[in-house]
Amino acid sequence: MFSFFKKSKPVPAPEATAADQLTPAQLAPEPVTPEPSAPAPLATATQTTPAVQADDAAPARPGWAQRLKQGLAKTRDRLGGQFSSLFGVGRKIDAELYEELETILITADVGVDATQALLDRLQKQVRREGLTEASDLQEALKQALIELLLPLQAPLAITREQPFIVMLAGVNGAGKTTTIGKLAKLYQSQGLSVLLAAGDTFRAAAREQLQVWGERNNVTVVSQDKGDSAAVIFDAIQAARARNIDVVLADTAGRLPTQLHLMEEIKKVKRVIEKTAPGAPHEVLLVLDANTGQNAVMQVKAFDDALGVTGLALTKLDGTAKGGAIAAIAQARPIPVRYIGVGEGLDDLRPFDAREFVEAVFTP
Repeated sequence: MFSFFKKSKPVPAPEATAADQLTPAQLAPEPVTPEPSAPAPLATATQTTPAVQADDAAPARPGWAQRLKQGLAKTRDRLGGQFSSLFGVGRKIDAELYEELETILITADVGVDATQALLDRLQKQVRREGLTEASDLQEALKQALIELLLPLQAPLAITREQPFIVMLAGVNGAGKTTTIGKLAKLYQSQGLSVLLAAGDTFRAAAREQLQVWGERNNVTVVSQDKGDSAAVIFDAIQAARARNIDVVLADTAGRLPTQLHLMEEIKKVKRVIEKTAPGAPHEVLLVLDANTGQNAVMQVKAFDDALGVTGLALTKLDGTAKGGAIAAIAQARPIPVRYIGVGEGLDDLRPFDAREFVEAVFTP
């Protein structure tokens, strides 16, 4: 039985059941992989907090730019300390400097191909402009990184399809469910109505975890006690149509790119969405854990080959020194980075800005 979670009128059941309209192929269950439990619901607006003296008041939360810098602190520390000696005053540009720079970039997970592309660009600029001082090379490197990442800067535009269906994919533990909760909050702040589809029917507690996020955002969650992902998402789309919902965020079970039979199953989920709503999904959003470094590049290639990924969400930048992997992605498979996340708060997911990102890496 399907269930809907919201403090509002029940969602009307669709006229036809999933079994009547879906393809005959049944999705095979995926091995259960534990994932961190959902965060506790936020306090309701009716709860009050005792007044405190001004001197004891909590400091204001840092703005987004500061939080981004804090999130990239480990990446900056890894690069910055080495750059300070590499680009020190008085040092000349020579072959040894290029070799050191190559090592620094590769160890920061920029990747071999992206590192080589950056070095080629820098060497051409040095010859063209007659640069001799190492200190001149730091600003040139910053600009080269910005230009490498600029093609990834393409915020997701919610179009007039109703509902606009976002299918989320990624490996277990990448942060899909948390990202869905943050996206729901973001879209609501833009005046859009949102419905969540608990399509991860294989992972223990996945449905309950999404319900918590639904309660935090006061949005409907369509789920099923048993069954397959496609059936849940089918019913969610039907419910969204009945309610004139703007956006459906469809969760799916986590898959490893090496599990080819499971990747085939997620392809079936996409085909069912396409059959239910021609032209959908309107966005296939791959959620990546920034801590995985170069492994993220492999995930992008595998999921893109299977699903035709249209956007990326890079999460957990607050706990990694591997932020350079975004450059490797830009070189290997330049799919737009729609969002980056630097924390667990509902407002810690923002559209990607290439210049802002690079400045946060280079600026102390």
